Amino acid sequence: MDRGGPDVPDSAGRPPASGPGSSATGDGLARRRRRRWVRGTALGSAALLLAAAGAGWAVYARLSSNITPDDAAARELARYERERPTALVKDAQNILLIGSDTRAGDNGAYGRDTGSARSDTTILLHLAADRRSATAVSLPRDLMVHVPECVGADGGRTDPAFAMLNHAFQLGGSACTIRTVEELTGIRVDHHMVVDFSGFKEMVDAVDGVRLCLKEPIDDKAAGLRLPAGATTLDGEQALGYVRARKTLGDGSDTDRMERQQRFLGALVEKVRGSDVLLNPVKLYPVLDAATSALTTDPELANLRGLYQLVRGLRDIPTEHVQFLTVPRKAYVYDSNRDQLVEPDADRLFARLRADLPVAVTKDTSPENTGNTHQQGSTNDPSPVPTFHGNTAAERACE
Repeated sequence: MDRGGPDVPDSAGRPPASGPGSSATGDGLARRRRRRWVRGTALGSAALLLAAAGAGWAVYARLSSNITPDDAAARELARYERERPTALVKDAQNILLIGSDTRAGDNGAYGRDTGSARSDTTILLHLAADRRSATAVSLPRDLMVHVPECVGADGGRTDPAFAMLNHAFQLGGSACTIRTVEELTGIRVDHHMVVDFSGFKEMVDAVDGVRLCLKEPIDDKAAGLRLPAGATTLDGEQALGYVRARKTLGDGSDTDRMERQQRFLGALVEKVRGSDVLLNPVKLYPVLDAATSALTTDPELANLRGLYQLVRGLRDIPTEHVQFLTVPRKAYVYDSNRDQLVEPDADRLFARLRADLPVAVTKDTSPENTGNTHQQGSTNDPSPVPTFHGNTAAERACE
């Protein structure tokens, strides 16, 4: 008996969906199953995406929370805003990199914690507005400078002083160092980063070491460093010894040590850019984890978004346009163990960086080729490009 009424073709003339071979038991059932499968797959995919997004957010939050914001420095710099230099070129950036010699916490293996720290390394990194070049200028820790009145660790005010550059960090931390460097150079410091010994080691180990070419073997008991001549890969502990060693390497000067630091940083840049670290999440995470855990930065940089915005324009800079140099210096006239600037060369360098104009580097240390000027390539700047003693990230010591 037909309980569903007469079979009538639909408006398109198709046969009714009943009877033997109809969709009620064949095609229609299959279509309903496919729809259920598609809906289930969509829901499953959505769940996976939400889970991935949640995991991604958790990773982002963890890495961001690793970075220590330097809020105290931000407050101190805001107090002296009217005295600070004005940024002259939009989008050009100046970042002060400070290596702290603190012995607190995990750094106790390198000496007794005295409750204060000095800046073992100070580098002013200038990023051109067009992000086609980067220039890192080492400032000697023994450079005699005017240190302004600063807020000390106890909250009290320190007296202005004529002292070594690293004394500024001991007196008033990163804010005092920034104000000292700005007064010395006339360059506005847009951001700063502070890293200690342990943080430096962790970053080197995170990239599986850094390869260097050594012209001579190194045996430095004070630094716990023993390395053969030729190509060798330094782990974190060895790298720290290499950049800190002073008395038994080269001529024993701080200038020679700064040049080693520059060579190492160049090799580190090449390692990160030349490997698949940046494209491999499995390798990238430990690098980011180590890097963020090692850093104390101004609040604007104290998150992954801030750091990404800073470095995204650097990835396309050719290594030959990543330059390292030491500010022109000589022995201080009243103490050969201290440094003073060579003028007018230093002022010429600072003026070029303030105006975001190019500088060149050369390995030639002869006076006639260092700190002088020559015309190099094409540039919108009609004046000759000054040349300073230094190197680039593309150079290799044993080639």
